[in-house]
Amino acid sequence: MKFSQARQGRVFVVRLEDGDIVHEKIEQLAREQSIKAASVIAVGGIDQGSRLVVGPLAGRAHPVVPMEHVLDNVHEAAAAGTIFPNEKGEPVLHMHLAAGRKNAAVAGCVRRGVKVWHVLEVIVQELVDSTAVRKHDETTGFELLEP
Repeated sequence: MKFSQARQGRVFVVRLEDGDIVHEKIEQLAREQSIKAASVIAVGGIDQGSRLVVGPLAGRAHPVVPMEHVLDNVHEAAAAGTIFPNEKGEPVLHMHLAAGRKNAAVAGCVRRGVKVWHVLEVIVQELVDSTAVRKHDETTGFELLEP
């Protein structure tokens, strides 16, 4: 386990609107408001055609080959994630979302493009005095959080 400490800063209450791409808009907010690190929660609707990364094709294989799930209809959604800068200092959202419709559910990462259906309510809680950064990991190919 690795860890560091931070303090809570500003809190942003955000409404993403119909057609917004979740990770693009949240990262845009981070850039415009100079948010370097944050925790993020969201609730609302996501649209047909949204793409979720739903796991690697083979659990321990290298290279990691992500699987993708494309939603065939509108879904209710709840999500949690973090924002930390990459090695270039750019804010990067890492968010996982659970989406349900009727009696079926799917969960995955929003990175491939999740589109808002009418509204997604988002709370961004800024973390200040954080030294954490996402660094490229040769083994996995991921940008792993280094606290």
